[in-house]
Amino acid sequence: MSDDKYKVRLDIFEGPLDLLLYLIKKDEVDIYDISIERITKQYLEYVNTFKLLNIDLASEFIVMAANLMYIKSRTLLPKQEQPPEEDIDEEDPRWELIRQLIEYKKFKDAAGFLHTKAIEQEDYFANNPEKLEVTPEAQALPIDDANIFDLIRAFQGVIQRFEESNDLGDIVDDRFTVSDKIENLLVTTKPGQRKIFTSLFDKATTKSEIIVTFLAVLELMKMNQFKIIQDDLLGEIQIERNQNTSGSLYQTELEISE
Repeated sequence: MSDDKYKVRLDIFEGPLDLLLYLIKKDEVDIYDISIERITKQYLEYVNTFKLLNIDLASEFIVMAANLMYIKSRTLLPKQEQPPEEDIDEEDPRWELIRQLIEYKKFKDAAGFLHTKAIEQEDYFANNPEKLEVTPEAQALPIDDANIFDLIRAFQGVIQRFEESNDLGDIVDDRFTVSDKIENLLVTTKPGQRKIFTSLFDKATTKSEIIVTFLAVLELMKMNQFKIIQDDLLGEIQIERNQNTSGSLYQTELEISE
């Protein structure tokens, strides 16, 4: 990558417990039935992807990774070889993590409920307005329910397919920087226009080009230029450029960041 020192610092990432809850939801399993081996493997794949993208991870992600590895190692030990201070008959090495996840989910759900109510109250008036009919077109609008972990998962799929279909032994001169790709995306994507996420990488010839393109998408999301759309749970992800945006905003933000 031509800008090796480029490091992403984004506010759109949530914490390690959010990632674990996302992985559990994706696998459609109950929190009480989580497989430590499987969830540890998936979690570490995400952490490795963050490192590949040179994303500035919060320390709690690394702490959670270490905790998962510790729990996994305990589940592999025979009962008589468990640490003495934790050798309790009914204790499962997963329970402390499960308790954290359940507590966190309670607060997360409560926060989401309060946020929804707050939004509803913004449009609430004392006088009852005339009831509006909802058209089929309005009902068909997709729900913006994709999150950053869905996007990372889609990126992992792009990288995997590229590695399977290309000879990575060949050295190709890198021609693009993150700034180049940001400018290209703004020029080729009009306000209000949508594109299938994977189509952004159709013409990529190197792994580095795929990475800088993805970093450009993340930066544009941070700048509120792009948002991610997913019509169905775990369905195909689309990128949409927000209305009333222009390249001048990008130029201003880029000059500030530099």
